[in-house]
Amino acid sequence: MENIFNYPKKDLEDYLVAKGYKKFLASQIFDWLYNKQEYDFNNYTNIKKETIDFLKATFSTAFITITKVEEDTDVKKFLFTLKDGQKIESVLMYHNYGLSVCVSSQVGCNMGCKFCESGRLKKVRDLETYEMLEQAIAISNYVKQKIDSVVIMGIGEPFDNFTNVMKFINLLNDPKVLAIGARHITVSTCGLVPKIKAFADMELQVNLALSLHSPTDEKRKQIMNVAKAYSLKEVFEALKYYQNKTKRRVTIEYIMLDKINDTKEDALALSKLLNGYNVYVNLIPYNETKNIAFKASSKKQIALFYDTLKKNGLDVTVRHKFGNKISAACGQLRSKEI
Repeated sequence: MENIFNYPKKDLEDYLVAKGYKKFLASQIFDWLYNKQEYDFNNYTNIKKETIDFLKATFSTAFITITKVEEDTDVKKFLFTLKDGQKIESVLMYHNYGLSVCVSSQVGCNMGCKFCESGRLKKVRDLETYEMLEQAIAISNYVKQKIDSVVIMGIGEPFDNFTNVMKFINLLNDPKVLAIGARHITVSTCGLVPKIKAFADMELQVNLALSLHSPTDEKRKQIMNVAKAYSLKEVFEALKYYQNKTKRRVTIEYIMLDKINDTKEDALALSKLLNGYNVYVNLIPYNETKNIAFKASSKKQIALFYDTLKKNGLDVTVRHKFGNKISAACGQLRSKEI
C-alpha cells in the first residue's frame, strides 16, 4: 500500500483517472489532507463510501514518527523513526524572517565528506517523497505554526535521490499543499555534475547551493570523495550551464577548517575560481564533533578569509551557528541512537 503523500497533485490525478475516477477527486483529497489536515479517509464527508473504500484499500496516510525532540536557542532537533525502523533527523530553526526546516533526503550518505557526521553512516536507502514531506508537515503540526522555508541540507545528498526530491519540491511549492514559494526552498549538492545539469533543465526558481569547501582539486579530494569523481572544471562547467539556463544566483557553501582550507592563499584562490560567476559565499564555522579530528578555524582566521573575499569583489556572509549544543548544526546530523 503506497503512502498518499508520495503523490504531487498531477500524479494523483493521473492515477485516479486511470482507475476510472474523476480528476476532481484529487482536489478533494488534497483539500482534506493539506487544508483540513484530516488524515482518516473515513471522515471525508463529501466523498462517496465506495470511493472511500477504494482509497482505504489503495493508500496509506501513515506518518513517520517523532521519537525525540531536543531544544537549543532558536532550534529544535527532531529524531524521526521511519516505517522500517530506520532513523533520520531534521532541524527547525527560528529566524527573524520566519521558521525554516532543514530536511534529510536519505538514510545515511555515500558522499563520504571527511568532516561530516552524517556521512559516517553509509547510505542505507533513499527517502521516499512522503518521508521528506512528512518531516515538514509533522514539525509544522508539532509547533502549530506554518513553515516559511525549507532547506534540503540534512542527512544525505539530495541529488543522489533526484526523482523523489523533485517530487518533494513540487509538493512544497504547491499552493494547495505547503505553499512554500520556490525562492524559499533551497537544495544543496556537493557537486553531482549530471544532476546539476538535470536540475538546470527543469528551470525552477528554487535556490541551489553548492558545497565547495576548497578552491583546488588537490585539497578538495582530501576532504570530499566526490572530488575524485568530478573535477572543479567539470563542476563549474555544470554551474555555468545552470546559470545560463536559470539566471539564478548560486550559494557557495564553504566550511572553515583550521589549517586545511582557511588560509589567505585559499581565499585568493577561491576569489579567482569564482570570478565571473553569479554567486555569494556562505562561510560556515566548523561544528566540531568527538568522532572527527578536524578543528574549527579561529574567529580571527574566518575574519581574514572574509575580508580577503570582500576585497576581491565577492558577496560573502558568515553563517550563524544554530544548534551545535544539541548536535543539530551543519554537518552534525547523525542520530545518537544509530
